[in-house]
Amino acid sequence: MNTIRRTLLAGLAAGAAFLATPLWAQEVTLKLHQFLPAQANVPKLVLDEWIQRVEAATGGKLKIEHYPSMQLGGKPPELMDQVQDGIVDLAWTVNGFTPGRFPRSEVFELPFLMTNAEATSRAFWELFEKEMKDTDYRDVHLIGGWVHGPGVMHTNTPVRSMEDMKGLKFRIPSRMAGFLLENLGAVPIGMPVTAIPEALSKGVIDGAVIPWEVTTALKVPELVHNHTEFADGYSFYTVTFTLAMNKDKYESLPDDIRAAIDANSGLEFSAFAGAQQAGADGAAREKAVAAGNTIITISPEDSEKWKAFAQPVYERWINDVTAKGIDGAALLAEAQALIAKHTAAGN
Repeated sequence: MNTIRRTLLAGLAAGAAFLATPLWAQEVTLKLHQFLPAQANVPKLVLDEWIQRVEAATGGKLKIEHYPSMQLGGKPPELMDQVQDGIVDLAWTVNGFTPGRFPRSEVFELPFLMTNAEATSRAFWELFEKEMKDTDYRDVHLIGGWVHGPGVMHTNTPVRSMEDMKGLKFRIPSRMAGFLLENLGAVPIGMPVTAIPEALSKGVIDGAVIPWEVTTALKVPELVHNHTEFADGYSFYTVTFTLAMNKDKYESLPDDIRAAIDANSGLEFSAFAGAQQAGADGAAREKAVAAGNTIITISPEDSEKWKAFAQPVYERWINDVTAKGIDGAALLAEAQALIAKHTAAGN
C-alpha cells in the first residue's frame, strides 16, 4: 500500500509540475529542406552552423531537422513553394530556380556587379528590407539572403576570349547568366546545380558557371579540366540565395523561440553566409590546381572588355522589370551604391 501511495503521489506531483510549466517550454521541431548533399559547403558551413546557433539560443526548446538533397521530395525549383505552402517549415534555395519570380533580387545577379560576397550580401539584405520585404518576399519570412563568391566558367575546352564562347552549351543558374551567355553566342541551358555532373559526363553541356566552392562536391574538376576566372575578383555571374521560413509557422512560434531566430537572422547572418561561401573558394580552387587543370585568368584589361559587352544585359533587365512596374534604373543605382558602401567599409 505504501508503494502504491508513493506512486500515486509522484504521479500527481508530475502532473502538477506539467500544468505549472508554461507552454513555451515544450519542444518545437522545424523541418529545413534543401537541394545540396549534406557534405557540401553551404549545408556544412552555413546551414548547420545556423541550426546549432538557433538551437543553442533556445536552450534546447527548438529542434531543427535538416533534410539535404531534396529528401522530403520534389525538385529544387519547388522549394520556395514548399515553404510558402507549409509543406516544409524552412527552405534554402537559389532564387534563379524560379526565373522572374523575384525580379528585384535579380539586380544582384547582373554580371560583373559583385567583387566581394560579404559586402554584396549586406547590400542584398539592406535592399531587401527597403524594397523586397513587402514585394518579392511578401509570402514568406526571410531568415537571410546572400550571394556567393566570384562566378567562374568550368569548361571542356579552354575559354580565353569571348570568341571561345561561341556555340558552347552552358548550364545556367539564373536569367541574367542566360542573357549574358546568349549575347556571347553560347547556348544557355537551365538545370539545377545538382544535375551538372551527369550533364557534363554525358556531353549535354560543355560547361557550367558556378563558384569554386561547390565544384568539389559536384566533382566538376574531374569532369572538365579548364576553368576561366576574371582579374580583380569580378564575377562573370552571381546568384542570390535565400533561407526562408513559412510565414504562418514563424508567427505561431512562442515568443522566446521567435526571438532566438530573429537574433540569428538578417544582416549579420546574411553577411556571414556570403563570407563563408566565398571563403570556401580557395580550397576548392587549389584542388583543381593540384589535379593539373588549366586555370585561365582574364586580365584586367580584357575583363573591362567583357564588362562592356555585358551592358546590354543591364538594359534588358531594366526594360524587363520596368514593364512590371518596377523602376529598374533606380533599383540598380541603389544596389550599386550599397555594394560600394559596404565594399569600401571592408565588409
